[in-house]
Amino acid sequence: MAATVAEILIPLALDQTYSYAVPDGIPLAPGDVVQVPLGPRSRVGVVWSLRPGAPANLKLVEARLPVAPLAPALRKLVDWLSWYTLAPKGSALGLVLRVPGEAPEVSRVGVRLAGPPPARMTPARTRVLQAAEGGLIHLRRELADRAGVGTGVIDGLVDEGTLETVALRPEPVAERPDPDHAQPALSEHQRAAAAALAAAVATAADPSMAGAAAPVILLDGVTGSGKTEVYFEAVAEAVRQGRQALILMPEIALTSVFLERFAARFGTRPAAWHSGVSGRRRERVLAGVTAGEVQVVAGARSALFLPFRNLGLVVVDEEHEGAYKQEDGVCYHTRDIAIVRARLEGCPVVLASATPSIETRVNVARKRFARVALPERFGGRRLPDIRPIDLRSDPPPPGRFMSPGLVEALRTTVAAGEQALLFLNRRGYAPLTLCRTCGHRSSCPNCSAWLVEHRFRRALVCHHCGHAERVPEACMACGTVGSLVPCGPGVERIAEEAAALFPEARRIVLSSDFPGGTERLRTELAAIAAGEADIVIGTQLVAKGHNFPAMTLVGVLDADIGLTSGDPRAAERTFQLLQQVTGRAGRGARPGRAILQTYQPEHPVIAALISGEVERFYREETAAREAAGLPPFGRLASLIVSAADRASAESHGRALARAADPPPGVLVLGPAEAPLALIRGRHRFRLLVKTARDVRLQDYLREWLFRAEKPRGSVRVQVDVDPQSFL
Repeated sequence: MAATVAEILIPLALDQTYSYAVPDGIPLAPGDVVQVPLGPRSRVGVVWSLRPGAPANLKLVEARLPVAPLAPALRKLVDWLSWYTLAPKGSALGLVLRVPGEAPEVSRVGVRLAGPPPARMTPARTRVLQAAEGGLIHLRRELADRAGVGTGVIDGLVDEGTLETVALRPEPVAERPDPDHAQPALSEHQRAAAAALAAAVATAADPSMAGAAAPVILLDGVTGSGKTEVYFEAVAEAVRQGRQALILMPEIALTSVFLERFAARFGTRPAAWHSGVSGRRRERVLAGVTAGEVQVVAGARSALFLPFRNLGLVVVDEEHEGAYKQEDGVCYHTRDIAIVRARLEGCPVVLASATPSIETRVNVARKRFARVALPERFGGRRLPDIRPIDLRSDPPPPGRFMSPGLVEALRTTVAAGEQALLFLNRRGYAPLTLCRTCGHRSSCPNCSAWLVEHRFRRALVCHHCGHAERVPEACMACGTVGSLVPCGPGVERIAEEAAALFPEARRIVLSSDFPGGTERLRTELAAIAAGEADIVIGTQLVAKGHNFPAMTLVGVLDADIGLTSGDPRAAERTFQLLQQVTGRAGRGARPGRAILQTYQPEHPVIAALISGEVERFYREETAAREAAGLPPFGRLASLIVSAADRASAESHGRALARAADPPPGVLVLGPAEAPLALIRGRHRFRLLVKTARDVRLQDYLREWLFRAEKPRGSVRVQVDVDPQSFL
């Protein structure tokens, strides 16, 4: 009989390990990945601990799987993540555990000249044969592009026997970057910053410093200051030290341009890890990271949980971005987990941003984080001049959304052969469709939200659940034909106005919900950077880290759009977004300018942007947070109670409130119906917990939930520690 018990953690929504007997012949150690029976099925799990004993009536571990064990640092991260977020430990493990499967990878096929010319020659076929001369192997798409033909011409020549197909080896997931491939020309400020970051990486790699706390460093640089080039030098140092580096990015649409910049510096691309990487290639990246063969990974937040063998650096680019917050399942903030992961691995973290979060700035002030500054744009370029247009005194003409001042600035910019950006952080054509006869508003049947008209798709769409329906000819309430009118603008409507005003201008509309997905976005971003558009109309996608050298004008259609919500971070987020988007102007040889259309030019956010008094804004906003006891000077947690019917959600919310029994220093607010009271058919109520900074918030929440009534039926309770959304 086996004399050892293994405590196995299974990646399900379970907050406990399960005990299994270890049979003779299967040696196990903590971290091993195993297969165990659970109910009628076999499950994959991880050995969390082993203990001696003489188990009776315990099920046996079925097998130890031939995959790398989960390293101690990752197991500690799972424990910490579960403790901090109150998520079941098995759910936290699900973020980390990846077992290779048999997902196929699309094979790579090349073509080359192999036979005589075809019997029937055409100009297109002639160009292909000229491009294929020399007997070299070409990828099918590359040869078609080189010859300026469609891939059908290539296929026809293969059928004729003129070209033959050749199976190619899988493309390597990532070759070893060369830290000395292309030494950049850095400014004095950049050199000093790069030296500081590289020194932190080298120090952390020194064996004599083992066990010492590696630093968290804020790389605080204005837009266009060259932060990427600076932290590339830290990556280069990690590669020289034989360690791995992880670069986290908020949007996968950014990674294409970033990969090219990385290749220019290091001679090869890093491995990419995000939802667009799938199949066998994803498994090869995973295997390379585990073995230490992949030295640099660039990816979205899920890359944070990869099993690096020797992690030497973590970079969180655009650390202030809200996209780093995971709000479903295990609710965590990527920036915070990156810091914990790096401390467990003994490596430094670089937080890069032109508009750091107040939490990060306060940690710098408290000496918890170091700060490296880039106060000037690279090459001595000036930041854009920003001026407001007060829509109360200079409104657009009826039926238009661009004021005369903005239209004139656009006309001047386009006439000079320069590029302009029109920014509105609202997707679709119009946010509301209204009946002029009865006042009916088109709303989502599954959510408490209006349906947004997407004229390009000829549909009314819910941005919360994805429900879509055709735009009706008649009002669904009163039946009047032709009475439906769009209210307010989205980017599609602004594009329509720009087309009417500037019919000869080349235009590109950037929005995440256009057909073509990420590939289309990457192509269009590259076209903009190459100067192939005169007017760009976009949402917040255009505000994130892009470099458009020809862009000299940014027009913000509605600078007030984020200032009216009940979010305590509304002012900070609006400031960050507008500072980032106006920073797209003037990054090339010509100076830039930005125009903010606003009804509140005196608002502190707008005033700070116009005056350039960034430090004053942060000082005042930080003081307001401190006075209110809001993060980072206090702590928040939200409990979202949802159910299939409103009465059940409200009833359980009230039961939770009755069981709260908050101690001194803890305030429990609610339950109150959430601003978005219905999402995907589930009714929602919120409770908000506000505490002093020194209160052990997680301990209180666990005690509260333990003594409270347990959810029944369709009721669900989601806990979000440090919430970023209050909807």
